[in-house]
Amino acid sequence: MSIQIFVTGGTFDKEYNLITGQLYFNQTHLQELLDLGRSQLDCAITTLLMMDSLDMTHENREFIAMHCHHSARNKILITHGTDTMTETAKVLAEQVKDKTIVITGAMIPIKFGSSDGLFNIGSALAFVQTLPHGVYIAMNGQCFPWDKVRKNKETGFFEAIE
Repeated sequence: MSIQIFVTGGTFDKEYNLITGQLYFNQTHLQELLDLGRSQLDCAITTLLMMDSLDMTHENREFIAMHCHHSARNKILITHGTDTMTETAKVLAEQVKDKTIVITGAMIPIKFGSSDGLFNIGSALAFVQTLPHGVYIAMNGQCFPWDKVRKNKETGFFEAIE
């Protein structure tokens, strides 16, 4: 079972500039995380974007959907910024059928060392292998249907909605 991983940026892959104190993108840390977790999964990693999800446009979401639609693999994991995951998930649910797509991210950059990213990527990899076709968001050990979740901006956690 081969899994396609699409990287789109988000806090997950941000790095910290020690001089300016700003967060920025350089390259994805996904292979490093898979190696750290001793993953034995057959994964193809493709970087589509390296951007903060607050800066994502509808065209960026269409670009992600096009890649998901055209992927030869039917199990897809997407790393994404947490602020607009649900917006991207909506576009994917409307345009991509007959695939299992799990979107995950991190609240703390991987490079900070205390990130939730390793746990989230591991959970998302398990979910993408076991869930039926559809679009899901996986954060903090939980997985939600794309249209039944929101980010609680007061607690910093994702929660189910009706």
